[in-house]
Amino acid sequence: MIGKISKGAGFKGCVNYVLGKPEARLLAAEGVLTDSIQTITDCFQAQRMMKPNIRQPVGHISLSYAPEDAPRMTDEMLVSLAKEYMQKMGIKDTQYIIARHNDQKHPHVHIVFNRVNNNGRTINDKNDCYRNVKVCKELKEKYGLYFGKGKDRVRTHRLKGNDKTKYEIYHAVKNSLSKSNSWKQFISELSRQGIKTEFKYRGRSDVIQGLSFTKDGITFKASDIDRSFSYSKLDRMLGETNNQYQQNIGMVTNGNQPVMQYENTYNSGSNVVESIVGALGGLFNPTPNYTDENVEAAFQRKLKKNKKRRINW
Repeated sequence: MIGKISKGAGFKGCVNYVLGKPEARLLAAEGVLTDSIQTITDCFQAQRMMKPNIRQPVGHISLSYAPEDAPRMTDEMLVSLAKEYMQKMGIKDTQYIIARHNDQKHPHVHIVFNRVNNNGRTINDKNDCYRNVKVCKELKEKYGLYFGKGKDRVRTHRLKGNDKTKYEIYHAVKNSLSKSNSWKQFISELSRQGIKTEFKYRGRSDVIQGLSFTKDGITFKASDIDRSFSYSKLDRMLGETNNQYQQNIGMVTNGNQPVMQYENTYNSGSNVVESIVGALGGLFNPTPNYTDENVEAAFQRKLKKNKKRRINW
């Protein structure tokens, strides 16, 4: 069960879409005359004028169910689920229609409701996207509805804009992970698919705290694409740890904060250095190894400098 919420300014276009499709069937209605699309629209519009300044009086929700649930999805079951969904979402005491569409393999209904309720008050839509996810999950668990296998079931050809790009990145990352056993291969595979990989660092330290992917100028945090794509989880999958990375060999800044860094190592040998340099196309040259003697000498110089400052003060 998936709910998709939208709001609009005009009832005519929305009602025409919901009831004007071939084989669309009106299953239930409340507070409107159902003689025709025009009478339904007029009833919605009349109540909307109780609050004439509202910009988006039209509420539209589609409730879709998995094909696996189709045998159970009678008209009565769909109406019952839609009404319970509206109650849980706080859509009460207002006009609505519920219509079933049969243009897809999966069962689904459309709800059109008036956001100006019977008392002339606006139905609250605060955090409705988050509440929608919660309510759908509750109903799936309550009625034993099918739980999909995550993002792999999403039909990306029906998506547009940022959503489409997000799922394209999701599939590209999954595909690249199946072919990679190192960050070098992973970054290279994504690059071939037009996706840039960026590491986010903590302040100006060398501690990686996040990861993002960019495609077609649109950037997403890795964990927003999928929770399993967080930097720490990908790092474990790719067999490399943050402790390997110590010395910057390239940085892109955003203001004063570094947002992308690729690093070589102190101790893991030239193979890791070469792999990361290779992933960047040889644009950067790795800095030389720092020995324990170098580190100790730098530490002593810092002590002397601090001591001199104290004397001057």
